[in-house]
Amino acid sequence: MAAAMARAGPRRGPCYRLAGAAGGWPGLGGGRAAAGWSRSAPGGEVQYCAELVRKRDYEGFLCSLLLPAESRTSAFALRAFNVELAQIKDSITQKTTGFMRMQFWREAVEDIYCDNPPHQPVATELWRAVKRHKLTKMWFMKIIDEREKNLDDRAYRNIQELEAYAENTQSALLYLTLEMLGVRDIHADHAASHIGKAQGIVTCLRATPYHSRRQKVFLPMDICMLHGVSQEDFIRGKQEKNVRDVIYDIASQAHIHLEHVALDDYLCNMRKVDFNIFHPSLQKRSTLLPLHLYIRSWKKTY
Repeated sequence: MAAAMARAGPRRGPCYRLAGAAGGWPGLGGGRAAAGWSRSAPGGEVQYCAELVRKRDYEGFLCSLLLPAESRTSAFALRAFNVELAQIKDSITQKTTGFMRMQFWREAVEDIYCDNPPHQPVATELWRAVKRHKLTKMWFMKIIDEREKNLDDRAYRNIQELEAYAENTQSALLYLTLEMLGVRDIHADHAASHIGKAQGIVTCLRATPYHSRRQKVFLPMDICMLHGVSQEDFIRGKQEKNVRDVIYDIASQAHIHLEHVALDDYLCNMRKVDFNIFHPSLQKRSTLLPLHLYIRSWKKTY
């Protein structure tokens, strides 16, 4: 009952102001979470967003740097919004708290579209991005709704469920990025859908060692069952052939959608270690990634 109430939130009109937003809600994206930030500081919101993305989404940070200067600050705002939502699941011990944080951002988006953003750096910069580029509210809500559904600590039932999650989070973020760049084209949206799904699958694979150390496994159950692999096999870090076969099948699905920059690099590196998801080389950040991204941007090859 408490979880349902937290999810539903208070009844309100479309321009309801967040209670307590002026001083920030500790743990809900304001207050202590944005300590040291001041709305009066020139460029403070952009710096806050950029630093958050650099720390939590390094590849997204590098890609944002390659965008046209007039779009870069908005890109940081979009990525920072995604980071704020993505890190909720790993930072809570009770699902009710997660629902409250998701509700904070759901109401924040409503207030942003009423020109009344909460006193929080990401929300403030997101409001500017929405005003500047006329971004579609539906995509923000899809990301929030899907992240909220994903608060359950359970594996995906099948690869299609993982793809649906990726479509409503990663692809939705790319749709907003296209709008930010002034691209409103069905062919571009189609490509973004494939890229987002591939990115979502790769993100799930890359996070597997981290989640396994926390006694959690989210890989699609149908593929695990096909190869006779249990969640316990991943938690114990087993590297037998049937475990690698699970990773191969999931990685192959990412290839079906699209090979794209950092995603392609990771999948190639995985192939080199025979799909051993626990290999130390896969846990290291590529020091040459900034150079590779710059060269591909310069050549206009992605």
